[in-house]
Amino acid sequence: MARTERFKREAKDDLIRKTVSINRVTKVVKGGRNMRFAALVVVGDGFGKIGMGFGKAAEVPEAIEKANKAAQKDMFQISLDGNTIPHSTIGKYGSGHVLLLPAEEGTGVIAGGPVRSVLEASGIKDIRTKSVGSNNPINCVKATIAGLRSLRSAEKIAALRGKSVEEILS
Repeated sequence: MARTERFKREAKDDLIRKTVSINRVTKVVKGGRNMRFAALVVVGDGFGKIGMGFGKAAEVPEAIEKANKAAQKDMFQISLDGNTIPHSTIGKYGSGHVLLLPAEEGTGVIAGGPVRSVLEASGIKDIRTKSVGSNNPINCVKATIAGLRSLRSAEKIAALRGKSVEEILS
């Protein structure tokens, strides 16, 4: 595959890429200090697929590119109920906890900082959130991803229990 074809195909994939944070990391060695950069990126298609990636490199663009590739490999489908989530859940990672609550249509995305980036990339339009504990961007993003992974639709739960959706909802 020619190099230009690969770049054209990457441009056509229509993914939403959001760089959440860029950290400068310093390693002290015998000859001095080694400066490197760590990038946290969220990638989504806007229709319920989301992934998170972390990349480190000597230059910022290289770190972002590595994080983009890692995020695309990590993408997964979440359960949606229209423009919101099917039920409330708590995502936990380290000391970061993110409470995700479904909201009525027209509410919008009520979330702060890193959590907002994840939800906008995933395509969720109406949701309320509360971040408790650590406000470190990495912990917030990973806690949000953990909460989204734990979502189950009524159809999935009915299939697991061997019942119909009406039996589950009543």
